[in-house]
Amino acid sequence: MIREDRKYLEVRAQRLLKGYLSSDLPRKHRYYEVIAGAVAACEPAVFDPNLDDAQRPQAVAEAALNIVKHRQLQSIADKDQVAALITDAYATVAIANRRASAAYGSDDDLQQLGTAAVHLVTIATSFMSGTTREGA
Repeated sequence: MIREDRKYLEVRAQRLLKGYLSSDLPRKHRYYEVIAGAVAACEPAVFDPNLDDAQRPQAVAEAALNIVKHRQLQSIADKDQVAALITDAYATVAIANRRASAAYGSDDDLQQLGTAAVHLVTIATSFMSGTTREGA
């Protein structure tokens, strides 16, 4: 799993986090929108009571990883800046959920990247949740 995450997710998540950190406030809002959309797209459609606390983030991570792979296979991943941002958002969601499920216990680099990804995903979903409530 770690080898696969390094291959498909690590560079993309790093790129998204670096882009986010160097962006101005309006652009940060765009990052929040894309990340929150990726999170929503990877959530299970139906609540499964059989999944424990570690399995749920793993399921989300697998869904996000599969989307990254599909986008790369279909040559969608890097068609333009928007396509790359969307693919990178899915990679970041996957890394964040792997970290949340303690999957990177033996890999310090992915743990650090995962921690940063968890923080950004939390900020993005909180921001979008607040924006949605204000607009309602």
